[in-house]
Amino acid sequence: MTKNLSCIGRRKPPEREYTDYSNEAADVDFTYADVDSHANEIAELYSYSEQSEFCLNVKAFESHFGAGLENQPFWHKFSLAEKKNSIGTLIDLLEVTDRNKRMTAARCLLYIAQGCWEECQSDVELMSKATENVVLLYECGAFHAFIDLLNLETGCKNTSVTSIKKLTNSIADSVDLRIILNFLNIIVEVMRTLQDSEKEEWRQVFEEFRSDISQPIRDELLAIKLFTLITQFCCGSASHFPVKKILLFLWKVILVSLGGSQELRRLKIQYREAAGLKPFLEDTVEIASTMRASSPPTSAADVIDAQNQIQKKRNNKPLRRNLMRLDSMDAPDFEDQNNGENDSSPNYMKEQVPDVFSLSGYRLDPNQSEQSDLDRSDDQLDQPDYDVCFKLKMTDDYDEDEVDNQSTPQLESSEQSGSDSMNTDVDMPMETGSCKGLPWAPKVRKKDLETFLDNTREKFLQFFLPGDTETLFGLPNPIFESVKVLKQHIYTSLAEVQIQREEELNRNPISMKESVINQTPTEVLYQAMLPQLPQFMIALLKILLVAGPTSKAKADSINIMADVLPEEMPMTVFQSIKLGMDVNRHKEIIVKAISAILLLLLKHFKINHVYQFEFMSQHIVFANCIPLILKFFNQNICAYVGAKHVIPILDFPACVIGCQPELTPESLEVGDNHNHCCWRNYFACINLLRILNKLTKWKHSRIMMLVVFKSAPILKRSLHVRNALMQLYVLKLLKMQTKYLGRQWRKINMKTMSAIYQKVRHRLNDDWAYGHDLDARPWDFQAEECALRASVDRFNTRRYNPAYLSNMSFPDFEPVDTNLLSVLSTPFELSEDFRQHYQVWLRQEVFQRNINWDVLLQPGYMG
Repeated sequence: MTKNLSCIGRRKPPEREYTDYSNEAADVDFTYADVDSHANEIAELYSYSEQSEFCLNVKAFESHFGAGLENQPFWHKFSLAEKKNSIGTLIDLLEVTDRNKRMTAARCLLYIAQGCWEECQSDVELMSKATENVVLLYECGAFHAFIDLLNLETGCKNTSVTSIKKLTNSIADSVDLRIILNFLNIIVEVMRTLQDSEKEEWRQVFEEFRSDISQPIRDELLAIKLFTLITQFCCGSASHFPVKKILLFLWKVILVSLGGSQELRRLKIQYREAAGLKPFLEDTVEIASTMRASSPPTSAADVIDAQNQIQKKRNNKPLRRNLMRLDSMDAPDFEDQNNGENDSSPNYMKEQVPDVFSLSGYRLDPNQSEQSDLDRSDDQLDQPDYDVCFKLKMTDDYDEDEVDNQSTPQLESSEQSGSDSMNTDVDMPMETGSCKGLPWAPKVRKKDLETFLDNTREKFLQFFLPGDTETLFGLPNPIFESVKVLKQHIYTSLAEVQIQREEELNRNPISMKESVINQTPTEVLYQAMLPQLPQFMIALLKILLVAGPTSKAKADSINIMADVLPEEMPMTVFQSIKLGMDVNRHKEIIVKAISAILLLLLKHFKINHVYQFEFMSQHIVFANCIPLILKFFNQNICAYVGAKHVIPILDFPACVIGCQPELTPESLEVGDNHNHCCWRNYFACINLLRILNKLTKWKHSRIMMLVVFKSAPILKRSLHVRNALMQLYVLKLLKMQTKYLGRQWRKINMKTMSAIYQKVRHRLNDDWAYGHDLDARPWDFQAEECALRASVDRFNTRRYNPAYLSNMSFPDFEPVDTNLLSVLSTPFELSEDFRQHYQVWLRQEVFQRNINWDVLLQPGYMG
């Protein structure tokens, strides 16, 4: 078995001491925020394939102004009035019919928005000049002019692209659109940074810009226009669209118009106060930032390497104690392994085996063994081996002074944290920084309190008081204490208040009236998205599917590389490496943008109204978002979040400022930083985990989807990433499905259970750790999903259906005509089929039917 293990993890072991092994899993220096740094966001806007187009912008600027920029500053020497006149002239040229003149003027304005980098000496100077230019361009109306130009370019049919069907689109097919989208992306990204500016006038410009893009522009909301472009791209009618730039633009528009995490926190406090609820000030991201990441068990290959290193330094000693494997948890006895001289298995942690009589060193109770399957390979996911267990057998000739040998676990122990005694951090509970105790305040729902009292009354008194949480007569004293503790931690969410309000409106549609709907930016966006929201969500998930690192794109799938692939494919190995890094970088940026868009919309819709959130959530779930996210995480996440698909000297503005070094294969290699962190990949992974949490929280049918798709091994491998926030959301997903995984799974994953206890919020009467529901099936909870769908449909119909609002198609709400003559004289058109069979109807329904008129005339008779 040891030989087979060495074949599976075949690789050259690193030349290091075993004591340095624990240093490999250091925490990653990553700060979760709404966006990356401004410089990185601007750099990610451009692909490496369009680097040559920067010079075209300069040439267009020089040809328009008739001046050379090599020796002296030109634009920066203009006065404010001269700059405004020049910008006004260029904006006028955007409306001419000549395409060449139009796009030349667009390139000039793009060069100005980029900061006129030919006249700058450093990145800091460029960012400062670009901010000044962007504010000036917006005040002169360039933003709206480019919106009109975008409508013109996406609305007209380009014969060079649409009429001639091409097998593969390249970067040459989207030149004009990329110029327009680059300009618009720079405007919205720079404007986003002005909200934290020290200048009051710039903050006022940001508020004006935010109000501008939150309202319809040219009778259409800007976000809806971009969603429409994405839908056209996925349908194949506009395969040449630069989808990455559209997604980045859409993300920044939503972020600026609706607001980021700070705005979400402010809105939550404001809406809870308006609903008469206490403000809840706990922030998940802030609290998670004080936690320490856990130390997951090492992989099987690393365990073998460490064992081999130890074996080389020690002599063979008589074996006094073995780790025994059971074929079943119910095996009546153990089998002794051979411990003679011909035993070639490597010794396992000879020096670190503690005194077995010391309870702090070993757990002799098999039920307390901590094991894990974090490193389960993909071919083991379908048939998880839950019946593997290691126990310690003490022999009769045990010598306390010679306990330093232990046989090697077999293959099945690779997913059961055989390295528990190797790394002391593995056995230690996860710490939460300087916090003492649990990091979260426990919560209790009012529904949970009612359920507890109903069960208690049935047990002791055999009667019910539905909805009564105050009457405790006849119950034992410990129940009084329990109810007191539960009431101290009752948390009423804003969603519960909104759902209760909707139920009252449905019960009393005439006596209760709809409250005034505040036209907030979120409400305006939802009303505009409502008719086509399913198509928008499907389009985003289609692109996410193709952009994922685990996807295997088919020939007929959408091509998201249209704005990366050059017109002529690379001929050299060096060019191929550069293009490969550009393609991977392109996919990562797309995943980052889509995950941020979905998360922002879900969070804002949930705060605005829970049924808006549920409407979007259901369509995402129906579009198979849950298996899509699980497929995304079914990869080497540690390698993904540490990916180095970046060439620093080709990022903007490093590629245009100063003397450019010669690009060599060595320059493509990023320095091997031990704690290297790819921010966009970390950001995307955490966003996708948060989306998955929002989709499945309190939804039993969706939780069962996680179980059916075998998400536990996939999610547990993500715990290898040393980031507390990411681990927190993974543990939340594991917690909600532990009840359905069974007792055996919990027994062999005690490390994960302990981590959930320490990191995830507690629900005082939740049975996640000891509940047993192995017989549950997804269809058992479909009634709950259907009821939710009906409630959402009623909400959308009542608030956003014009026919409902005018009461034209609902005769139940119209006045009743009680005049007998007018009712009998009302013309009624009989169908042709009824006329032919009138005699039959008369005989069956009138002559042969006995009618009790006394019962018919009783009040409340429904027939």
